[in-house]
Amino acid sequence: MQNVKNIVAVASGKGGVGKSTTTVNLALAMAAEGYRVGVLDADIYGPSMGTMLGVPPGTRPEPVGEKAMKPLIAHGVEVMSIAFLIDETQPMVWRGPMASGALQQLLTQTEWSDLDYLFVDMPPGTGDIQLTLSQKVPVSGAVIVTTPQDIALLDARKGIEMFRKVDIPVLGIVENMSVHICSQCGHTEAIFGSGGGEELSRTYDAPLLGQLPLKMSIREAVDGGVPTLVADPQGAESQIYRATARQVVEALKARSGAQQAMPNISINQD
Repeated sequence: MQNVKNIVAVASGKGGVGKSTTTVNLALAMAAEGYRVGVLDADIYGPSMGTMLGVPPGTRPEPVGEKAMKPLIAHGVEVMSIAFLIDETQPMVWRGPMASGALQQLLTQTEWSDLDYLFVDMPPGTGDIQLTLSQKVPVSGAVIVTTPQDIALLDARKGIEMFRKVDIPVLGIVENMSVHICSQCGHTEAIFGSGGGEELSRTYDAPLLGQLPLKMSIREAVDGGVPTLVADPQGAESQIYRATARQVVEALKARSGAQQAMPNISINQD
């Protein structure tokens, strides 16, 4: 992965909060800002990036030599997933070490081109896959995805604490399903509660990068393989994703600047 400048993990403590939808739209938003972008689907048990990016079933990566492969290209971004190597109906009935081995294969045998950003769509939880990524890959930072619901926030806190334990900085928080927007009348209602993302942001001193509504068009877009950034690039939700992507860039720049500003201290061991 020496061709990749920045690796950003997109994670949540639990499933069902829109993490993969956020990953794919953030990647496309970053590409729309002019960066070279890739997406790695690290969810070995439930890969979804191929479907969300409209990759036809049965598409296989092009081999490079005997032990490497090129990522696929979809909507202008590079993408790799375990789903491209197996039958799409085949369940991954694997124990943790086998899943970690599959992730290591994707990490070490994918020949990415020169990328500015590689987004890693993490599986739910804080187990083997997360530890494998943190130990094997120089992750630049993590984005935590949650909903305002108290149960989701409990697990999001665990995700933040996990990244702290493995010394990966949390770049910020994305709150999904902030409000429900009725597709018929446009009425908005905070059906999952409100203020959860702001509270998490204050507690962990991590910026609230963006708040996305629970809107049917977002779901329909990824189900159809044409995510919001492609289906409606000028729409309100696309602008939120692009603003969120810009904040991720600034957070990484700030971290890089802080590291460069740290003084070099030499210790005389005589």
